[in-house]
Amino acid sequence: MTASKFTDHLGRPIIAVTGMGVITSLGQGLKDNWAALTAGVSGIHAIKRFPTEGLSTRISGTVDFIDVPAENSVERSYAFARATTEEALAQAGLSGDFNGPLFLAAPPIEPEWSDRFALADRAPASERPGDAYDRFMAVLRNKADPVFHEAMLFGAISERLADRFGTRGLPVTLSTACASGATAIQLGVEAIRQGRTTRALTVATDGSVSAEALIRFSLLSALSTQNDPPEKASKPFSKDRDGFVIAEGAATLVLESLEAALARGARVLGIMKGCGEKADLFHRTRSSPDGGPAIATIRAALADAGLAESGIGYINAHGTSTPENDKMEYGAMSAVFGEALASIPVSSNKSMIGHTLTAAGAVEAVFSLQTMLTGTLPPTINYTNPDPSIVLDVVPNVKREASVSAVLSNSFGFGGQNASLVMTAEPA
Repeated sequence: MTASKFTDHLGRPIIAVTGMGVITSLGQGLKDNWAALTAGVSGIHAIKRFPTEGLSTRISGTVDFIDVPAENSVERSYAFARATTEEALAQAGLSGDFNGPLFLAAPPIEPEWSDRFALADRAPASERPGDAYDRFMAVLRNKADPVFHEAMLFGAISERLADRFGTRGLPVTLSTACASGATAIQLGVEAIRQGRTTRALTVATDGSVSAEALIRFSLLSALSTQNDPPEKASKPFSKDRDGFVIAEGAATLVLESLEAALARGARVLGIMKGCGEKADLFHRTRSSPDGGPAIATIRAALADAGLAESGIGYINAHGTSTPENDKMEYGAMSAVFGEALASIPVSSNKSMIGHTLTAAGAVEAVFSLQTMLTGTLPPTINYTNPDPSIVLDVVPNVKREASVSAVLSNSFGFGGQNASLVMTAEPA
């Protein structure tokens, strides 16, 4: 191969994906997840982790089959990330120190009130007067609690991953809401393109489902309240959609320059061709109704990839199942692809796994790459009542066999965070 074979249309290193790992409510590992996803199986279920009596939403896509030493979001998120990273590195054929940077998307850390109250109850008798917050602070002053302290550290997950897998430099922890996973991938891509490294470990994880999280999203009227049966609640692009289903999961992707990957004989699973990111200043949680930032994000990803709209053969939609977001995303895709959108299959993994929040962009990137590798388009399940104002080929209810060479994956998050990824099967 000549040197030009290793660079893209802008003269930058081509970025290969050489390893993937994933955990969702469907199971642990890419094999089990893909089998369930393409079979149209739902991982949404009634919540057992905490009492839900009196709550309007009592369902979730929690991951309850991974053992954790303490029931908090840091321990759960770390356990998921560790498992997916082990899987990704094994697939990439890498062992020993990774010797490249780590970019981690992790949920915002805030101790649950149940943990705060439990710690406050341990305050010495002399400190008992006052409210729970005063007692809580007294305990922190008099005797540190290592487990609680770890649960409060935003960077705790990335530090532990860096130690375990031997990454290089200061690990980066980021949180850009529902776009976090895609943003972590973008940072890895940019690090390689800029010549700072030949490989990067990009991880996204979220084990933050708790009673408080459920209540907070419910107060925003963001969650589905169609609790029975749970597996029917997430219905992206359907007329009777009423909100997303909160879920957990993680994904890891090993990124390498194509030149470095081929030099060591690695199998190339796909190419991370382009990344787009634009801010939405419309509202703290809502997306701009006109879809302007989302349109700009998709176009930026296509331009970065050097692809025309006609080059996209499949779209992995953000597809949250909320009334507003699905409508906005459809409008954005229509503005970019025009009449051609009707012939592009578009599906939402969230119909089966729910919304994995911080992890979503990376989880869906893994599934997008797997779509190209296998020639199978996962379905959008629960699509029995189409929204007449959203005219899409959503691969309804049943998987479809189709050869796809380029995929667009969208992630549009709260707080104005928008990111899109373009992935291709071949370097060209």
